Amino acid sequence: MINYKTDPRIILTLDTGGTNMVFGAMQRGEFIVEPLTLPAYADDLDKCLNTMVEGFRAIIDQLDERPAAISFAFPGPADYPNGIIGGQLLNFPAFREGVALGPYLKKKFSMPVYINNDGDLFAYGEALGGLLPETNEMLDERGSRKQYKNLLGFTLGTGLGVGMVVNGQLNRGDNSCIEMFSIPYPGHPGVFAEEGVSIRAAKRIYGELSGNPEHGLEPKDIFEVAEGLKEGDLEAAKGTFAQMGATLGEVIAMTVSITDGLVVIGGGLAGAYKYMKDAMFEAIRGKAYRLNGEAIDKLASKVYDLDDPDQCRQFIKGEQRQIKIYNSEIEVSYDPQKRIGIALSKLGANKAVSLGAYTFALHQLSR
Repeated sequence: MINYKTDPRIILTLDTGGTNMVFGAMQRGEFIVEPLTLPAYADDLDKCLNTMVEGFRAIIDQLDERPAAISFAFPGPADYPNGIIGGQLLNFPAFREGVALGPYLKKKFSMPVYINNDGDLFAYGEALGGLLPETNEMLDERGSRKQYKNLLGFTLGTGLGVGMVVNGQLNRGDNSCIEMFSIPYPGHPGVFAEEGVSIRAAKRIYGELSGNPEHGLEPKDIFEVAEGLKEGDLEAAKGTFAQMGATLGEVIAMTVSITDGLVVIGGGLAGAYKYMKDAMFEAIRGKAYRLNGEAIDKLASKVYDLDDPDQCRQFIKGEQRQIKIYNSEIEVSYDPQKRIGIALSKLGANKAVSLGAYTFALHQLSR
């Protein structure tokens, strides 16, 4: 069993987003050089590949020893086991025709190269060193027998990413194609949910609510308007993130009912989470209706905000009690409450993705 906290091998990492690429190097589960951010050039293959080589070389030049492998994240569906990027890549058009990225980098740097979906690695990193172990430690300290092994991770940025850890293991899927963008956008028939939770969604919604579609603001600017730090339409800014939160809540409700585990949220747009969360939880905890009009809860499990201290305490406490075995005085512990906890990333998206990539490489190298 590999302990990533003590393993001396150095792994080069990269968190590839549709806007920027963040390069790093990890050893013993921590960054050992300052991460380097470079533009992604998502629509220009030559510039993108040259930037990748430049970024990895810049990191290598800062190391005292040769790294053991390159392991990194890429957004969208691809043939990850073979390192080939291609297909329906909405936010990386330069790769749609198919690019043997893993073999290309292996040839350039003469070392093993591992690529995985960014949402998958985000969830895996949080399962290794973030929300999952933190929650289980709190449950254990409380004397609860309940432990979580499943985690669903959402990344909010250029697109809407998702990753899944099942029984403590990274779930890559049979086709490396566990994706969120094709989930329906509630209230918009035939439109992907990513159009309601992404950078372009924030810009579009603010334009609609403010009555100024040519506003020219980026999500960071819209957040500063909501904070009162920048001139603009305050209510439209807050309403933008509330709408995105409601869409995210519907998406979470659709997916967590299948995975039945904790949920963690990260990515650049998660910086505005405080304006999203109320609408998000309202959507998740809302009702669904039978054809006869009967209202039922969307989820069979009770949903808790683990970032709220009171709700977190209730989540950890549960409803644990003692019950007697039938026709006996012997008691056993029983907690009948089905519950799901949702929280912001404990590591930050870049650290979580990099930790996932780092640990994945260690396991592959040790096979």
